[in-house]
Amino acid sequence: MFEHLIGNDAAKRNLQRLVENGRVPNSLLFAGPDGVGKKLFALELARLLVISKSEGVSARDPEGERVSRYAIPESSDKNKDDFKSVFFTQHPDVGIITAYKRNILVEAIRDLEREAFFRPYEAAVRVFIIDDADKMNAAASNALLKTLEEPASTSFLILVTSRPDSLLQTIRSRCQTIRFAPVEKEEIEKFLIDGKDFSPDDARLAASLANGSIAAAATIDVSDHRMRRKEMLAVLENAASGTGLAPLLRISEKMNDAKNKDLFEDNLAILESLVRDAWLLANGADENSIVNADIAAELRPLANAFSPTSLADRLNAIEELRQSFAVNINRKIATDALMVKFASA
Repeated sequence: MFEHLIGNDAAKRNLQRLVENGRVPNSLLFAGPDGVGKKLFALELARLLVISKSEGVSARDPEGERVSRYAIPESSDKNKDDFKSVFFTQHPDVGIITAYKRNILVEAIRDLEREAFFRPYEAAVRVFIIDDADKMNAAASNALLKTLEEPASTSFLILVTSRPDSLLQTIRSRCQTIRFAPVEKEEIEKFLIDGKDFSPDDARLAASLANGSIAAAATIDVSDHRMRRKEMLAVLENAASGTGLAPLLRISEKMNDAKNKDLFEDNLAILESLVRDAWLLANGADENSIVNADIAAELRPLANAFSPTSLADRLNAIEELRQSFAVNINRKIATDALMVKFASA
């Protein structure tokens, strides 16, 4: 059933048991981190429902493969009206609702309410997936409650979210929750090598950086990351060598250059991962357990150049800089202050 999907074996077993026993609830909530495959699981469950709940499966599509075929446009000011209704897959009994920019429109939920009470066209049931369900505002949430309170026996709703606590408690209480976890690093590595033609070294690094997200791992530009990581490693190298503040301020200047504006937070995250790895090594961690294990030989002498306490102080300084973005401070001045911290003993 779900064997071809990656990771989350507990969720697979739970869903398989519900399908095999014919006990799938009409309202489900798929909750877990971004990029771990929740929507793919929802589509697979939809496929299983439309083929298993049918007395006469369509001879044209006996395996329900049309469920996975759909197109949703990029949201823009010109096509807002498109997002006021359910997007149907090529299977007429499986629909998806997704956000227009940052919000799921109340009109889309009202359209779902109407569609949910229509008789199925081909299958014995209809399935509706609400992607990023936490993006429903109060009006959309209240509209959905009407459908959840009086569900049609032939319709199934699957809400997909990485922020379940943002949903109304009354919505959560009417759904059975299936929880998803970050995907194991080894499983992501295998997927990248077998399915995305990554080299073993690139797959290992991408899987380490992805924090359990298959989607994130598959979109990482490993070559670009390595280049920017080398630039951020220079922060630690200069701080360790005691060459003074000037080289670090030059790095700050480059980080804040207009052409690097969109990369600033990513570069800061790279620096943070390097400092954290150095801190872990300084505290006796195994080299294979760090994010940047492929450059452990370069990080080891840097870890030995600092005390664990001083590395922890630098991690705190990075976090303080990140938090300061919320109060609209001068980013260049704040980055310079961070480099002063790195240059200090």
